Amino acid sequence: MDHRAVLQVFLCFLLVTVRSEVQKDFSEECREFMYMGTAPRGLENRSLKKICQRYNGKPRYVSLYDVVDHIPVYSAYTFKRSDGFKKVDVPWMYEPQLSTTSDTGEMQAFPPNVHGSFSDAQAILEDYSNTVEFERGHLNPDEHQAHPDDKAATYTLTNVVPQVREFNIGHWKHHEHIIRRRLNNYCRGTAYIVTGVTTSGRMIRRHNIDRVAVPTYLWSAYCCVDYDHNAPFDERSKFPAFASQGINEKGGSEVVEMSVQQLEDFLKRNTFVDKRFQIFFENCEPNNVIMIGKT
Repeated sequence: MDHRAVLQVFLCFLLVTVRSEVQKDFSEECREFMYMGTAPRGLENRSLKKICQRYNGKPRYVSLYDVVDHIPVYSAYTFKRSDGFKKVDVPWMYEPQLSTTSDTGEMQAFPPNVHGSFSDAQAILEDYSNTVEFERGHLNPDEHQAHPDDKAATYTLTNVVPQVREFNIGHWKHHEHIIRRRLNNYCRGTAYIVTGVTTSGRMIRRHNIDRVAVPTYLWSAYCCVDYDHNAPFDERSKFPAFASQGINEKGGSEVVEMSVQQLEDFLKRNTFVDKRFQIFFENCEPNNVIMIGKT
């Protein structure tokens, strides 16, 4: 093989590597969806894959995906001011690179026929088709996005978990509305949101095989350091960061809001995060960031 052929092979390999969006570490362009470009820490497991969720040529948000439980552990995204309308004419998509070596770094619409090995690493539509109790519940909801492409990108099974229908359209949906209105009205800069789940072993089964983990709790936290300091106290007290959690049950209680520290303590008790677990860099404290910059 002459040097030109070697160079051509290398360039092809480089192209695939650059376009590959199931990443060992989030790339710089994908870190823009996380406060200070820093992913939540204290979540390490061989079955967790970092996905830069790309659609129509651009990164849209990121997810940490469990290829054993076939659900995202969290999705992290930047909030966009919106009217809350849903985009409903989008086909459900999947992440090709979780299952195959792909030359595309983008989510794709499900093909008419799904090969058996495809479902080893991720959920497929059939996993949700025969469940009466559960719906596909977004972690990054389309109502927290504004551009049609950003909304469309939320319709991938690597961004959804099985939510009990009454919880999905009830308490959790109501909470998403509250956060959208709060950030629309009082966040002046960029709001960073991380929404995730806890699990306890309950699974959706298909053909007598455990397929998709059912979350016990859903949780969410936002960080907005540039906010309206003249907002009413009840709202101002929920900045720069605040959090919430709710139980994924038909008759569960309302979603409870709390400080980010309280949520982190809750998750340390109820899921597999380690003692270093932290959702936002330096707890979303802008003074801490300034001090670091001066050292």
